[in-house]
Amino acid sequence: MAVFMDLNVLFSADRKRMQSLIETAAHLGFSTVAINYVFEPTAKKKQEVPSPMPINELIGQLPVVQGRSRPIRVLNRLTVVMSEASHFRPNATEYRAFDLLAVQPTTEKLFHTTCMLCDVDIICISVTEKLPFFFKRAPINGAIDRGVVFELSYASALRDTTMRCYTIANSVCLMESCKGKNIILSSAAEKALELRGPYDITNLGVLFGLSDADSKEAVSSTCRAVLLHAETRKTASGIVYTMKSQQEVLEDSAGSEAPESQKRPKTPGEWGFGRGRTHS
Repeated sequence: MAVFMDLNVLFSADRKRMQSLIETAAHLGFSTVAINYVFEPTAKKKQEVPSPMPINELIGQLPVVQGRSRPIRVLNRLTVVMSEASHFRPNATEYRAFDLLAVQPTTEKLFHTTCMLCDVDIICISVTEKLPFFFKRAPINGAIDRGVVFELSYASALRDTTMRCYTIANSVCLMESCKGKNIILSSAAEKALELRGPYDITNLGVLFGLSDADSKEAVSSTCRAVLLHAETRKTASGIVYTMKSQQEVLEDSAGSEAPESQKRPKTPGEWGFGRGRTHS
C-alpha cells in the first residue's frame, strides 16, 4: 500500500487553521505533511530566518491517518526565495532546525546555481506567474544526479484562472526537460478547502504532463526519497548504523557470566555493521 505525503502546507499563525489543515490531510489519507515556512529576504533590511513552532503547540493531539492505525507525521520545512545568491547561506545554523530545506530561484542564473551547487532537498518552481527563463536540460540533469527534486504545487490553480494557466504551462515546460523524473506534487495550501486527495492529485499530475506511474510516485515514493535525502544531507551524505549479530548477542550473554580475566576483546570482524547508504 502506497504511503502518500504532502510536503508543502503553508504555515499560519492561526492555530485553528493549522489544526484544520493537519486533520484534513490525515482524513484524506496523507501519512506525512510538512509545514512550510517561507523566507523571502530583501536587500533593504536584514531579516531573521523564522524558527519552526513546536508541533505540540500547533495541535494538541495528532489525528490518525485514514485507513491506517498510526497518527500523521508532521515535519517542518524552510523555503528560501532567492533573488540574489547571497540569500542562501548553506552553513547557516538556523537551517538545522528544519527537517526539509527548499529553495525557490527567481532568475535563470540562480536556477542553474541551485541545480548544480546548492545543498538542498527541493527546488520549487513558481507556478503563479510566467517564468522569466526556460528550463535547460543540463542544470536539471545535474540536480537529478544529485538527488534533488523539483516541486510543483497546485493550490494556486484553484484560486485564480490566470494562475491556473501559468501552473499548467510552467508544469508542462518542466516535464519536457526532466521527462517526469524527480518530481513531487504538493498543495501549498493555506486552508483546508484547498487540499485534495492523493488520487485527485495523481490525475492532476497527468494534466501536468506526467505519466500515470510518475504521477503516483510524485506523491509517494519520490516524497520518501526527499526525506531520505534530507537525512543524508545532515549526516555528511550518508547514514551508517550498527547492529549486533545473533552470535555476538550470545557471546555477550556468555561473557557477562565469565570472570573478567577470561573475557577477550572483540576483533573488528566480530562487530555487526550495517552498510552506509549514500544518496547523491
